Parts: sequence; C-alpha cells; structure tokens
Amino acid sequence: MKNQIDQLTKWLQDQVKESGVNGLLVGISGGIDSAVVAHLIKRAFPNDSLGVIMPCKSNPDDKKFAEMVVESSGIKSIKVDLTESHEVLYSTIQNQLKEQNELNESKARLADANLRARLRMSTLYTMATNYGYLVTGTDNAAEWYTGYFTKFGDGGVDLVPLLHFTKGEVRELAKELGVPDEIINKAPSAGLWEGQTDEHEMGTTYDNIDKYIRGESVPEEDKNIIENMHERTAHKRELPKSPPKF
Repeated sequence: MKNQIDQLTKWLQDQVKESGVNGLLVGISGGIDSAVVAHLIKRAFPNDSLGVIMPCKSNPDDKKFAEMVVESSGIKSIKVDLTESHEVLYSTIQNQLKEQNELNESKARLADANLRARLRMSTLYTMATNYGYLVTGTDNAAEWYTGYFTKFGDGGVDLVPLLHFTKGEVRELAKELGVPDEIINKAPSAGLWEGQTDEHEMGTTYDNIDKYIRGESVPEEDKNIIENMHERTAHKRELPKSPPKF
C-alpha cells in the first residue's frame, strides 16, 4: 500500500500540472473514502489542498468524524453549512409540485438526498473556482460498479483517484495513511437519512461487491443484486448521450 500511495500522490501531482491549476480540494464527510482522499491530496499538495465540510441536515457525529480527518491529515479546512440553502430550495420545489398536484411523495426522500449531494457538488466547484483547484472525488471501485453515488452529485468531480480500489483496499490505504480507527471501523453511510447505512440500502455488503469485482464467487442473491445495480446505473458512468450527426 505504501507503493500505491506514492503512485497515487504522483498521479495527483501530474493531473494538477497537466491541468494548469494550483491544487486540489475534497468534500470531507467523515467517511473512510473522503478521509483517504483528504490524506492523499494533503500529501500531494501540502500548501495547496483543501477539505470542505458541508453539513446539510447532517448527523452531529458526521461533523465530529470530519474534524478528526482534518486533524489526522493536517489539511486546511473550511465549513459551509448548507442546511438552510437546501431547505429553501427543496421547499420551493416541493411547493411548486404541490400546486400542480404532481408531487410524488414516494420519491420525496430520495429527491431530498440527491439535492443535498448536488448542492455539495455546486459548493465544491464554487470553492474550486476561487482557489484554482480541481475537485477530487471519493468513489471507490465498489461504488462505481454498482452506481452507488448521485449523478452530478458526489459523482460530479474532476478526478477519481480511488476508482480502481475496492472498499477493502481503501481500508488498507486508510491504515497506511494514518486515518483514525474510529473512521476505518464505522459502518459506511452516505448520511442520506437517519439510521441509513450503505449496505442496508443496497441489500448486499461491500465484502461481497469486492469479491464479485475480483471475479470470486458470491451468493446468488447478492450476485443478482450487484448485477442489477450495475445494469440499472449504467447511465451514471457515461457521458450525456447525443444523437448521431444527421
């Protein structure tokens, strides 16, 4: 993993040089993936890296874990509370749909969560413009394969350094980088709603997804879930479709 970290650090430095920008930033959620990326970009650019903490109707524990990442990595950080902005925008949209008598209540929770992810993406790009930085994403191989990210939300980034690393490998990177054990060992959660965990929402485990990606056997039920997720989310991994030139 030490060799992998050195190569990732060099790759990040090369991307910034090729893009002609100044450095890198990442949104710090308090989860293991963003913790690893925060440590990596701090190593790559000690004086030109930034961690952005963006609470938005968030569990108070998220802030605690995010601050632990800032402390362990030594990265410069800034906090932008998006709770009020989200409430204003989301309620405006909801009210308009209600007036049209077209609000789909069964989709409300997902729409709420996705809007939060997209507000965070917009915040990161606004910050990136200010500093002349690239936005560094946190998706790992398991999340990318299953499409477990918000299109144009946490999937809306410039760089994805963890894309070829399984969730288990991200844990190994975290240990090598010095990410606190509390973050490494806690249940993965996107913080979409109270009590939400990634594995409960997906219906399978990261361990099984990692095994599937490596070509190892997994229970048939889990295999079907993983393959269905991959097929259903193909559009998230592609550029916007265009017609042929007529």
